[in-house]
Order: sequence, then structure tokens, then C-alpha cells
Amino acid sequence: MQDEEKPSKTQRKREMHELQALGARLVELNSEQLVAVGLPEHLREAVEFARRTTKHEARRRQLQYIGRLMRAVDPEPIREKLKVWDGVSAEETARVHRIERWREKLLENDGAIGTLVHAHPGVDTQRLRTLVRNAREERTAGRPPRAYRELFRALRDIIADSQPVPEDDGE
Repeated sequence: MQDEEKPSKTQRKREMHELQALGARLVELNSEQLVAVGLPEHLREAVEFARRTTKHEARRRQLQYIGRLMRAVDPEPIREKLKVWDGVSAEETARVHRIERWREKLLENDGAIGTLVHAHPGVDTQRLRTLVRNAREERTAGRPPRAYRELFRALRDIIADSQPVPEDDGE
């Protein structure tokens, strides 16, 4: 009966390899992202040591050690954080699509700025109008989309910073 409850050796090895791969992903993160993950001190130090290690075999052993340390940590919050940074989470994808829809509405319709200001109070309308005008000019002149991208970043900040009034995308 106890054999049924205990995972097989293959399953345990698979889980350990997954944790080691997750640890390898942690080594690839930059310093700010590593801090944002909120790892225990000993695991963070092991990850930082692996970043500094250049010899192939020593790095491989350090990654195995990180995988062993990962067994004591709940990997789900780390995986969720990585998904967000990779842009794979459904919530993040929906947010990016919403920002892109706002950008297209602003470029197509002059009245969309008023709708955006109503949905997200406290927006710098003058800056927004300038960005929209520049993005339209870029599009018609066939220039590189610098203002178009800047408009996306501004909308991302607006939507992230404010709590929207019940959303009406102007549809």
C-alpha cells in the first residue's frame, strides 16, 4: 500500500531535473529580477556564485547544487514570476492586448483620448496628444516607429498606475 503513495524513482528524478532547470533559469536572471523573486539567502548566494563560475564542470556541479537547494523551496511562485517576465501568463498577455487596442483606438479616433482620460483619471492629456500626433506622422511618413513605441510605453504606465473607472474601451 505504501508503494502506491510514494512517487516512482522516475517521477522523483523528473521533478529534480525540473527543479534544476528552474535553478538554471534563475542563474540567467539579472540582479533586479533575482531580488524580485525573493529567494532564501542561501539559494540566492548559490545562484550568484553560479553566475560567477566560468569552468564548465564547476558550473554543472553548482547547478546541481542549486537544484538540490530548490527542493526546500516552493517553486510555484518562482515559476509564476518567470511566466510573467516571459510574457506567457494569460493575464500579462491580456494586459498587453488591452494596451495595443487602446493605442490603435487613439491613432484612429481623436475622441478616444477623452474616453481614455475618463477611464483613467489623472492622465497627462497634453503628452498623450503629442505622442498620438507624432505616431500618426511617423506612420504616414513611413519612418521608424519610435513615437509608436513610446505611446505604448506611456499607455502601459497609465494602465498600470491607475485603477480604471469601470472600463469602457469606447466600443
